[in-house]
Amino acid sequence: MVENIGRMTLSFLEELGAFFIFLFQAVSHLARPPVFVKQYFKQMEFIGIRSTPVVMLTGVFTGMVSALQTYHGFSLFGAESLVGSTTALGLLRELGPVLAALMVTARAGSAMTAEIGIMQVTQQVDALVVMGVNPFKYLIIPRVVATIVMMPMLTLAFDAIGMVGSYIVGTIVLDIDRGVFMARIVEYVAYDDLFSGLIKSCFFGGILAVVCCFKGYSTSGGAEGVGKSATQSVVISSVSILIADYILTAIMF
Repeated sequence: MVENIGRMTLSFLEELGAFFIFLFQAVSHLARPPVFVKQYFKQMEFIGIRSTPVVMLTGVFTGMVSALQTYHGFSLFGAESLVGSTTALGLLRELGPVLAALMVTARAGSAMTAEIGIMQVTQQVDALVVMGVNPFKYLIIPRVVATIVMMPMLTLAFDAIGMVGSYIVGTIVLDIDRGVFMARIVEYVAYDDLFSGLIKSCFFGGILAVVCCFKGYSTSGGAEGVGKSATQSVVISSVSILIADYILTAIMF
């Protein structure tokens, strides 16, 4: 048992060290030429635009459920008028950035890992090096930058459609006065609440992109290794996002 614990600890430390070396290499190549502009736009389209439907679908039902649950809780105290503001604060500060990041991790993050992993095990990454193309500049940096850029936009889409969903449930299903619903949002929700969520989304985008690219880049063992790396990247990214959310919330609020 002690031997197994020691082996697991050494394996964890080895992978942690490899991750920080990978991160250092990625950062060191960030501002160096050349810049593969086409790759940046390709990744922004894949990560951002193609993730929009699943993010918005998640957002609308999250807003609807939040309004429903908040109403049933607040109705015990006669505070139904605060459903709109409470739901909006929850979406802007927490649910928007966190759930949008988790959806992008599941949809685009796993694909990032699988794509880079397949290139690694089929020696396409080595082929890039032979051709004089830096794999970090061509594969890693565009994905990381694209994710950081697109995550705030996806979070905004999540927040907007989520608030529409909460408004529909609050005013039509639960029969809360529309004027009161909107007035409480204007009264209690500030721009800082929106900006804090957008700042979080940038951090979450960086985390998920770096983790998923690292797991793909360090893949070995053929098709089985690619599948294992894709699974690990989603799990590690999701847990890391939740941990980062707590830390950022403690700092901001």
